[in-house]
Amino acid sequence: MSTERPMEAGVQRDFREAMSYGDYLDLDRLLSAQHPLAQPPQHDELLFIIQHQTSELWFKLVLHELRAARDLLRADELAASLKGLARVKHIQSTLTEQWAVLATLTPSEYAQFRRFLATSSGFQSYQYRAVEFLLGNKSAEMVRVFDHDPTARQMLAELLHEPSLYDEFIALLARRGLPVPPAVLDRDWSRPHTLDDGLVAVIRSVYEDPHGHWDIYETCEELVDLEDNFQFWRFRHLKTVERVIGAARGTGGSSGVPFLRKALELTFFPELYAVRAQIAQGGD
Repeated sequence: MSTERPMEAGVQRDFREAMSYGDYLDLDRLLSAQHPLAQPPQHDELLFIIQHQTSELWFKLVLHELRAARDLLRADELAASLKGLARVKHIQSTLTEQWAVLATLTPSEYAQFRRFLATSSGFQSYQYRAVEFLLGNKSAEMVRVFDHDPTARQMLAELLHEPSLYDEFIALLARRGLPVPPAVLDRDWSRPHTLDDGLVAVIRSVYEDPHGHWDIYETCEELVDLEDNFQFWRFRHLKTVERVIGAARGTGGSSGVPFLRKALELTFFPELYAVRAQIAQGGD
């Protein structure tokens, strides 16, 4: 007796002139974009390629959402901006969990194809750099790394000179009538934001009266979530690299694990962390 289920009535069967799932997603091109280089072919190289390709797809969506969230802050549409940041946080969780898949790659398996990466490295991901620029970690020197890629260089050069997500949040605080120091508002956007004691005092006033500044208070916590998630991703990256190559240098010339460990010291929103120490200590 056959156990095959009949196809439901009305289900599209003929795609000679209709759009299919594969057509909409351009799956032929997407699934043919993996080109392992190792000779002889190595089973585990496909994992390495797909891991990084999917990360780049998620970075593309993160950039899309962060740009929108930043623009909504500029337009004083705080609730809509927070909706976008909530989506980004879920994407960050997915990106962080992906490291568990790559961590199944053993040192001996990676060694079979590592030399075929030549000088390529995740350090050269321009979308990752664009995410950092949007969050405030600006670097003109990093733009020059992409002189060989006009499209990437233009994207980063534009973001370098635009306000970050945090810059727009600070500007919103000022429009709400909070006493934001003028130097924080009128500055060179191409340089990373640095801790400002006057802004810490503004943030503290929000935390001391959360009900009077509820949506701003909520946004502060959402931004802390965003940074925490980013640091979790950095940490999982570090531990995965350490697990696979130990203290070896990166393929693109970076120091590898020491470089990644140093990145854990960076912060996008320094006042949101400095205020915690003040509140905990109960003084200035």
